[in-house]
Amino acid sequence: MSDIPSFPYATLWEERSLCSIANLTRQDGEEFLALAPKIPVRTEVQAFALEEANEALGRLRSGKIQGAAVLITDSTKTRE
Repeated sequence: MSDIPSFPYATLWEERSLCSIANLTRQDGEEFLALAPKIPVRTEVQAFALEEANEALGRLRSGKIQGAAVLITDSTKTRE
């Protein structure tokens, strides 16, 4: 695994989201992204309004989330 590069904390403070891939090298990521359109990779996301965080956590604990659960602050974009 490669080290996480350092950067000023002020840069992180302005971010709205931070995503990471664990246990992969940059080359692994590049190879996967080149392969993904050929498979094709299908993602499943269940979006929850921030006010529904406790429900999302409950569903996560009980194994009722398929794919990824995402909390969003715009309540007009809640899950279907």
